Amino acid sequence: MTKTPITVAEGDGIGPEIMAATLAVLDAAGAQIELHAIEIGEKLYRKGLTTGIDPTVWDLIRNTKAFLKAPITTPQGGGFKSLNVTIRTTLGLYANVRPCVSYFPYVATKHPEMNVLIVRENEEDLYAGIEYQQTPNVCCSLKIISRMGSEKIIRYAFEYAKKHGRKKVTAFVKDNIMKFSDGLFHTVFHEMAQEYPDILHESWIVDIGAAKLADTPEVFDVIVMPNLYGDILSDVAAQIAGSVGLAGSANIGDKGAMFEAIHGSAPRRAGQNVANPSGLLLAAIQMMDHIGQPEVATNMHNAWLKTLEEGIHTYDIYKEGLSKKKVGTKEFGAAVIKNLGKKPTTLQPAIYGRAKATIVHKHFQNRETRRLVGVDVYIFHVGIVNDFYVKISHVNIGQLHLKMISNRGVRVWPGGHPDTTCIEQWRCRFESPDRRAVSQDDIIKLLHAFDHVQMDVIKVEFLYTFDGKPGFSSADD
Repeated sequence: MTKTPITVAEGDGIGPEIMAATLAVLDAAGAQIELHAIEIGEKLYRKGLTTGIDPTVWDLIRNTKAFLKAPITTPQGGGFKSLNVTIRTTLGLYANVRPCVSYFPYVATKHPEMNVLIVRENEEDLYAGIEYQQTPNVCCSLKIISRMGSEKIIRYAFEYAKKHGRKKVTAFVKDNIMKFSDGLFHTVFHEMAQEYPDILHESWIVDIGAAKLADTPEVFDVIVMPNLYGDILSDVAAQIAGSVGLAGSANIGDKGAMFEAIHGSAPRRAGQNVANPSGLLLAAIQMMDHIGQPEVATNMHNAWLKTLEEGIHTYDIYKEGLSKKKVGTKEFGAAVIKNLGKKPTTLQPAIYGRAKATIVHKHFQNRETRRLVGVDVYIFHVGIVNDFYVKISHVNIGQLHLKMISNRGVRVWPGGHPDTTCIEQWRCRFESPDRRAVSQDDIIKLLHAFDHVQMDVIKVEFLYTFDGKPGFSSADD
């Protein structure tokens, strides 16, 4: 068999130790891979590369079939961008796939029947990393949810369920509050579910959904979520299944893939031969299935399950009465190698190599008529609304008239309440009567008027309607 080229990065902290154990198991299991090592992470951050990766290695990563990456350390302080986010967005790895499985009774858990797959959108949401400090005391992050991004991740979730015999796909959203961003995700979920009539579908508001996941995870099967919810709740799910240290992660795109443990680099445990390599090992198993070597994936996974059954555990999952022997990183890897060719006797044996087909993304483009009808002007002002209202109350340009002033989303004019706590960022909404169309030139003139009365404008947001429906939150929200 021709060897498949793989990019490998041993990372920081415990990364080199768990990577060594994982590569040893891959080699012993007969993985036909050709390793191409690169250096990423803390050392490169310290050399002044703010993304933690040398730009010259991108072509190497693209030209290999997969990227197996150990955890890295991002230095504290500003100016350093998350390397994980950089890799996922640069390579278009839109789907983060995290199995969260109970291994009861060999690993302690309150949820012995748990077998949840979390599919997390990987490219947008708040993780776009678009942030601003607008005043000395106010910062802003931009949340991006697109139809295309939502369609891709939701279709992936349904296709995974279809190919792996899963029965239900659940969406977690917060569209009772974020009616446009999470509302779009929810709308696309409902639309796409109609294409998979044999798979049950449901949606939960993320807060009660998270509570249900923590309390009764066995009622869920596949859960698909926007980026932030998926990041948080996949860690929660992994921990309640047994340990974050037991969870691997696949990052899948149309032209590439990256595989990693979901935990961090744990620098305080580095060099002690105590870290659990299971997360990275399970990620490597996902990788072997992805690159078309399912027999190796099956062999490795069953050997790992057998090792758990034998009670050979690292410190993080070792428990008196359940575990038989506490071992280090190297010893755990050696135990898995010893069990290659064996199957678990109690736990469900793994089987890889189910039929795979390329996911065909069919993006629906809205053709709604888009009309500019107003603008929200954000200003910096320390004081109360009456201090500046008199300066802007007469600022009316063309059809643009002041309709509302709010602070942190709460209307303070007209009809504000004295109990409302205000900060130094104010939103002044100007709209046309009956939401008739206005021009960008009108808005430019409006901003000139703000400058003329010496108001400190820090941000503007254009207001559009789509087929006559407002594409912005109500002035009464």
